[in-house]
Amino acid sequence: MKQTNQTQVTEFLLLGLSDDPHTQHLLFFLFLGVYLVTVLGNLLLMSLVHIDSQLHTPMYFFLCNLSLADLCFSTNIVPQALVHLLSQKKIISFTHCAAQVLFYLIFGCTQCALLAVMSYDRYVAICSPLHYSSIMTWKVCVQLATGSWTSGILVSVVDTTFTLRLPYQGSNSIAHFFCEAPALLILASTDTRTSEMAIFLMGVVILLVPVSLILVSYGHILVTVVKMKSAAGRLKAFSTCGSHLIVVILFYGSAIINYMTPKSSREHKKLVSVFYTMVTPMLNPLIYSLRNKDVKGALRKVATRNFPCRLGTSRWQ
Repeated sequence: MKQTNQTQVTEFLLLGLSDDPHTQHLLFFLFLGVYLVTVLGNLLLMSLVHIDSQLHTPMYFFLCNLSLADLCFSTNIVPQALVHLLSQKKIISFTHCAAQVLFYLIFGCTQCALLAVMSYDRYVAICSPLHYSSIMTWKVCVQLATGSWTSGILVSVVDTTFTLRLPYQGSNSIAHFFCEAPALLILASTDTRTSEMAIFLMGVVILLVPVSLILVSYGHILVTVVKMKSAAGRLKAFSTCGSHLIVVILFYGSAIINYMTPKSSREHKKLVSVFYTMVTPMLNPLIYSLRNKDVKGALRKVATRNFPCRLGTSRWQ
């Protein structure tokens, strides 16, 4: 699987997570289960928000955008990884690889921006509850969501351009289970310092800047909550922010480890990539559903409407 030094690479070989056939089969069933839960969980959450009018609020509007980004993010990577786990030739064309890099960055970077927007929403709800409805209007929510998707697209275009503009000649074996910019740069046939610097700077913009905004928002939230005289009010505030904080820690923690720590080993980065490309998109809807009374209430109403007898709410009672 080598190309000559004068020939541009037209396809890549993805080495995957393991060479052992038995391990590959185990990973296939594991990843398939994770992907099915991801698809069903995110579709269910978006459907509940659409159906239940009580969930037509800014927080759930942003949550729907996050679920859509999660679903697309996972779908861009997992199906191809599943096919390669069962195939002998783990080949991906240069065009397919380029598209995977682009869409992976679009949906991943959009998630980063959306999590920052959601923290701002929680800040307004807790620190300025009387002005919440006048600040978080429908127009503002649409603008914030549009800005999140736009920033994700812009950052992804910059990263993809600096990655794919390089010549790829010689080795075409990617030590990864999907096409990711840092893994591709290793195969470039020229100096990659400019591209690496550009990707690092974009990482600062889309990772560290939103994290800073989240920390500032939660700093104000913490001060406000501590000043509350009612214990019930403090508990409600922490409960409202708890799900979002868990998602932020899971997603940003793994992404920062992979993109902001260049000295980490390849194997270590591959394992971390599994976490934020497969596990986190699966956990997000579960976290918001299990920890949120409104979502559980909406699910209960839908289930009661469709299966009244099974839930003990039939007309005979």
